[in-house]
Amino acid sequence: MTDLSSNNYAIEMNNVSKSYPLFELSNINLKLETGNIMGFIGPNGAGKSTTIRILMGLIQQDQGQVRVLGHQMPDQQVAAKWDIGYASEDMRLYSKATIAWHMDYMKSIYSSWDSGYAKTLLKRFDLLDNHQIKGLSHGQRVKAALLLMLARRPKLLILDEPTTGLDPVARHEILNELMDVLLEGDRSILFSSHNTQDIEQLSDLITFIDKGKIIASQDKESYLESWRRIRLTINDDTKLPPLKGIVEQRRSGHQAIITTKLFNDELADIYKGCGASITSVENMTLEEIFVSEVQSSRLLESQTTGGLK
Repeated sequence: MTDLSSNNYAIEMNNVSKSYPLFELSNINLKLETGNIMGFIGPNGAGKSTTIRILMGLIQQDQGQVRVLGHQMPDQQVAAKWDIGYASEDMRLYSKATIAWHMDYMKSIYSSWDSGYAKTLLKRFDLLDNHQIKGLSHGQRVKAALLLMLARRPKLLILDEPTTGLDPVARHEILNELMDVLLEGDRSILFSSHNTQDIEQLSDLITFIDKGKIIASQDKESYLESWRRIRLTINDDTKLPPLKGIVEQRRSGHQAIITTKLFNDELADIYKGCGASITSVENMTLEEIFVSEVQSSRLLESQTTGGLK
């Protein structure tokens, strides 16, 4: 059995599975080093929320090991949660209470509460502490929930779609504050979102999940660098080789578009040797890569399943 005792990781999941009648989280292996931000991306129903619930100790995995901040989950969840800050776009606060009431309430529970930081966040988020929650806009409620979480100074932030429904200004404010959190060096963030632009801006690590399985997990810079879209000019009789790492290959007349996740400089020479000429080599956005990853993963799954029938 793998030892998950390292103190270098905020999150460690080893061969974690959870089965439901219509869904299965399968063999999840995930590690988030202390001080890093992991972008956790997946379509609806992919398993993001189930994974987060397991990390929070809200449900128990059927198999596998989970440690959060060095604590075995779910058995040691009480100890772990003192240093975990959780926020989502649908966080519920007491509608008739003010922000100040919520701040005092959190201060009475958490000895780590930083009153000075809380006041700083009020100004940065353009909030007034005497405002009732019921009178706030959606964006203001999200910022209030984040304030209550951040002012606790938690070691691990677990954010489940925190910027959903926010206007660009509010999103920018929140992302900037999350970046500032990491300046302290010992804090970590798991950022689950559909917004690949936020993930690309904020994260050090990228993890894609689809249909309950991790389909990619890598540091952001090397991951983005390995993906390219190559446009070729070809002849009618040009035969393009089935190279390793090719995710998609489309031909139309004398044009071909190749999508690869294992780009290297030798590819240009290989295609030129086949009689093709390179029109362009293009970088891809994280959203484009995400779509390609999911489509290729599902295609491979359908081919494998079809072969077993």
